[in-house]
Amino acid sequence: MDADRKKRLDSLFEAFSIIAEGNYVYLCDMKEDVSRWSERAVDFFDLPGEYMKNAGAIWAEHIHPDDRDNYNSSIAAIFEGRDSGHDMQYRALAKDGSYAVCTCRGVVIRDADGSPAYFGGSIHNHGLLSFIDVSTGLRSLYGFFDDLQSSFWKQESFTVMMIGLTAFSNVNDLYGYSFGNSVLQALANLLQREFANNGAVYRLDGTKFAVISHSLSEEEMIAGYQLIRECCTHRFYVEEERISLALNAGLLNVNTFDISTKTVYSCLKYAYYQSKNHKLGECVTFADRLTDDNRHSIERINTVRQSVAEGCTGFYLCYQPIVDTITEKLKGMEALIRWHDADYGIITPNQFIPVLEEDSLYPELGKWILRTAMTEGRQLLGRYPQLVLNVNLSYTQLENTAFVKEVLDLLAETGFPPENLCLEITERCRILDVKLLRNTFGTLRSCGIRVALDDFGTGFSSLGILRELEVDTVKIDRDYVKNIVHSKADQSTVQFIASLAGSFGAKLCVEGVETAEMRNHLLRYQVDSLQGYYYSKPIPIAEFKEKYLA
Repeated sequence: MDADRKKRLDSLFEAFSIIAEGNYVYLCDMKEDVSRWSERAVDFFDLPGEYMKNAGAIWAEHIHPDDRDNYNSSIAAIFEGRDSGHDMQYRALAKDGSYAVCTCRGVVIRDADGSPAYFGGSIHNHGLLSFIDVSTGLRSLYGFFDDLQSSFWKQESFTVMMIGLTAFSNVNDLYGYSFGNSVLQALANLLQREFANNGAVYRLDGTKFAVISHSLSEEEMIAGYQLIRECCTHRFYVEEERISLALNAGLLNVNTFDISTKTVYSCLKYAYYQSKNHKLGECVTFADRLTDDNRHSIERINTVRQSVAEGCTGFYLCYQPIVDTITEKLKGMEALIRWHDADYGIITPNQFIPVLEEDSLYPELGKWILRTAMTEGRQLLGRYPQLVLNVNLSYTQLENTAFVKEVLDLLAETGFPPENLCLEITERCRILDVKLLRNTFGTLRSCGIRVALDDFGTGFSSLGILRELEVDTVKIDRDYVKNIVHSKADQSTVQFIASLAGSFGAKLCVEGVETAEMRNHLLRYQVDSLQGYYYSKPIPIAEFKEKYLA
């Protein structure tokens, strides 16, 4: 190839590269059959070089035998002038011996006389994770995990912070998506300036960023966040437009390395959403309030995650009876998750569920809970055909578009009757969009499944949810009945909630009944069922069957 043709090939190649956004680029001079390929493609697929003669045939040898005929037919049609490009998917052999799924798109560029001159395009490697966020130029989520793992290998202690925006959709709605991208780029620049030389900044998913520092203390990281937050609130300008942004932040100190990077991410997300949902954007440092050692807390969460990944080993269900208020006979049972480990003993759900709910593994645990509860609960239906099995839901389950189908599939798999199942909406579920909840539970109720509103009275949305959703049962939070015998306020509260539930056509279940005196006092109100230690603590299914089937 002469120098002029090579120069033109290189110029066109650079033009293709600008718009490729991380994909491999190839460009072939069809008259000379000389091609230039991205250096990254050459390295990943072990090609002869960046410049290749007869590259189509060379590349064909890398394509999986089952995909090769289609590829060869397409290339032949292009070089014979019967086609002006292609858009196809195939598997290509990488240097390590594995096959990567690739999408290849290319077009023919013609000379002034209409004859084919160049064939060029890009190849997207679906098996290759992008470590750079195209929009901001920061390391991406994959780069974040890669750097976390590097710190683990080196056993370097570090502090990591997640920073994100609240209600960013309002910016997009008001100014447009292009301006929204400019806002994110400006925030990325602000983060880089604040933590320059002391930390690496990353663009995670959506509007979340992260900072990893091996030199800054927790206090210094929080101080830096406060400066950024102040700036974003009062003096943040984009394209000469002043924008006020609401930030949230979660922080985690890591000085133990026998855990996974996914555990770090789950704990970090938990702290972040505590900031977002409960602390009005104040930076929240991850710490389990039920333990005295943050390190042990992270290690324990890591062990729980491993248990879920290994088929939910170590998990089991306990059941607490629900009895009729008048007869005190068994009418239902609530399934409650427990986890046991040789090192940590029995761990209750409030010590791991809030963190796992932010973890991609949680849907697997939620499905296990439903399947196990249905399988074990079915064993009592012969004696108690009207028995209702109550199972708590997580908001991460409800966010899954396949959740309804999953429940129905599990009912069919276990043979558990839908009319005997009651799904409980917990407090954390109420942060979800009401329309989503209405659609989900409307479909479930149409299949015969019951719905309960758990912990009524906690949070700010109980009444709103009751107005928006049809529920079969309202479960009053135990805090409202623990002093029911002597507290006029608690008595008035129970009376009010009982009347309110009845006006919406729902029955009332009272949790936390611990004494006969409490039970007798509750007879004064329109309470349908009772639950609490007075009747039984939560017990494994074997003890439950011995108690109620003997």
